[in-house]
Amino acid sequence: MTLSVLATALLLALTVRYVVKCWLKPFGDCRKCDGMGHALRFDRKGKPKRGKDCRHCDGYGIRVRAGRRLHSRAQRIHRDGTR
Repeated sequence: MTLSVLATALLLALTVRYVVKCWLKPFGDCRKCDGMGHALRFDRKGKPKRGKDCRHCDGYGIRVRAGRRLHSRAQRIHRDGTR
């Protein structure tokens, strides 16, 4: 009994934490380019050079979090349904 209550409380705490994180910072680093916005290339001497822009984030280095995307979609559906 107490294990299931503890697990439920932990799950609720993690969910609330993610919701607050999506509310405060709706954008996260791009997973493909690690937030740099481009790939790194190296010349023949081994020095890093700027590569092509990331295709996933269009060179911005940020992406919309999944929770924020879900919230925006729910808002849009509600707004369109109540007009």
